[in-house]
Amino acid sequence: MGPNRRFLPGRGTLAVRNASVAAVPHRPLRRVAMLVVHSNPVVEPGVGDAGGMTVYVRQMARSLAARGLDVDIYTRRDSAETPDATFLFPGVVVHQIAAGAPGISKGEIPAHLPEFTANLLHEVEARGVHYDLIHSHYWLSGRVASILSARWGIPFVHTFHTLGRVKNEGRATGEPVEPDCRLRGEARVIAEANAIVASAPDEREWLIDLYAAHPERIHVIPPGVDHATFRPGDREAAKADLGLSGKQVLLFVGRLQPLKGADTAIEALGHLVAWGRLRKEEAALVIVGGASGVAGAAEPARLQRLAEELGLADVVRFVAARPHRELPGYYQAADVCLVPSHAESFGLVALEAQACGTPVVAAGVGGLRSIVRHGQTGFLVQPGAGAAFAERVWRILSDHPLATNMGRLAVCGSSDFSWERSADELCDLYAQSARDFAEAFRGAHGDLAGGAGRNFTAREEISGHTLDAPGVG
Repeated sequence: MGPNRRFLPGRGTLAVRNASVAAVPHRPLRRVAMLVVHSNPVVEPGVGDAGGMTVYVRQMARSLAARGLDVDIYTRRDSAETPDATFLFPGVVVHQIAAGAPGISKGEIPAHLPEFTANLLHEVEARGVHYDLIHSHYWLSGRVASILSARWGIPFVHTFHTLGRVKNEGRATGEPVEPDCRLRGEARVIAEANAIVASAPDEREWLIDLYAAHPERIHVIPPGVDHATFRPGDREAAKADLGLSGKQVLLFVGRLQPLKGADTAIEALGHLVAWGRLRKEEAALVIVGGASGVAGAAEPARLQRLAEELGLADVVRFVAARPHRELPGYYQAADVCLVPSHAESFGLVALEAQACGTPVVAAGVGGLRSIVRHGQTGFLVQPGAGAAFAERVWRILSDHPLATNMGRLAVCGSSDFSWERSADELCDLYAQSARDFAEAFRGAHGDLAGGAGRNFTAREEISGHTLDAPGVG
């Protein structure tokens, strides 16, 4: 929605958490192109760059398809073994687009965005496919979406999932500073997108305060959770299935990189043992996930050394990233789930844990503050404060009635979030964005509805397979 357009009262607004989208007649949308350049949706979440965003894209695409939309997802080919097209769900197809060698790092991808864009254009136009709207994920995809939007004459909606300036402010020890090309690229996407989806109110404020995004173009639509999969179960049976019978189980789920703070979870367990509140033979910390990113390459070894230094080598269990469908068994077995991230736009792990009836002790940052109700479904703690995490974990472990009540409230609170509800709100936003775009396109000046001062003709020149590199200048 354009920065100069305002909703008029009395036009039938539909709530989008803390934003609104006007319900107006429009030509029904039929086909959407999703762009996920750097995180391949066919890769199992928890490994490499496949994390919460991968879960979001897969589940949201599935829910949109259930509402009658055809969803094509375009991602950079990161393996020569992956088929050109993967039918992920009915109505959802993932297309692999060549751009650079499959094994390049995320930091090398910006230089290959022109190749990705050109190859994507070639494939789509050769197939004769026409889209009604583009939804891009992460800033790299947003740079490509801006060009495609102008080329195809359709709007694009963008979701960042993480923001460079926020990540820099909450940067953990050992985490590199986000490059300037990312910060500039994010600013351009914010200026050019027709609408921006924020996962939580905190992210909306970051976009406004740190990037000067126009408030009326930001819509808070949180991710959801699959309640048929993530639901309460028999805790003792779940522990037995994992070989953890008789243990007080602490759980960490996520990619292993400094930003996610798994070391804080290990330190918290160390404090509990050192204080004599937990005996090593009766405790277990299960860490589920794989290395991610440049800073994360050495993270598993660093975490193992930390556990050894604290005398917890036989208490901390490292489990490789599991298929998403297997995670409920881990959540159900846990007495407490720890989410000690230094920065988090949303925090899907906390929501999934609560849907399974597990209390959460999380860092009081970003979207986690919208999920965890302090003192009701868990506790919020200063990020990186191992001792404070330990105190809150012990508060739950030592008070069975409190833990039981928190688990019940967690399940109840998680019912506010579902992929179906989020998909309904996203469909409404798509429809409004398409209408605003069409009205602006029919206007005398031909301005796009979203971008401040952006012209309909793309600034980037496309000639064969060459175009100006987006996001690197």
